[in-house]
Amino acid sequence: MSKSHRRIDSSRQTSIFDILRAYQSTPTTEGQFHCIDRLRGALRMAIKGCPLSIYQIAGEMSHLVGITITADQIYSWTRESDEVNGRQARHIPAEYLPAFCKATGSTEPLGLLGEVAGVFVLPGPEALRAEIQRLDEEIAGARKRKRRRMMFLKEISQQSAKGSRQRDE
Repeated sequence: MSKSHRRIDSSRQTSIFDILRAYQSTPTTEGQFHCIDRLRGALRMAIKGCPLSIYQIAGEMSHLVGITITADQIYSWTRESDEVNGRQARHIPAEYLPAFCKATGSTEPLGLLGEVAGVFVLPGPEALRAEIQRLDEEIAGARKRKRRRMMFLKEISQQSAKGSRQRDE
């Protein structure tokens, strides 16, 4: 029996070279490190992209951290309405973030914090393989487009050569 190879969706994967270029061209500004809104967004996207329910995520995090984490806590880390309603805004504790990423299967929240700090969270081997596969597909597509253009050029050249011969006769 052959092994089934699962395909990894690399369309959401950002290239490390794109991140490096963006970081090198970004000057340091006041408030640049205030990223809580972006972090909340990354947490929400990780939850949406996860096949587990919020309760299952909380249970998995509790297991990984060894402390009880509830769905209400996760909701409080992701909602924006706290300050509007007069409550103090709550943030995910840094010690819980790796467990959250493991439970949801998304490294975007850690990647975001790394990007802000100027360090890079490198993806695991499977993600790198997916990016390599995406690049191979882009190269194959470019070669195919080049072949088509070369064939078109050849046809045009042949037609113009026939036309000039007919005029010469």
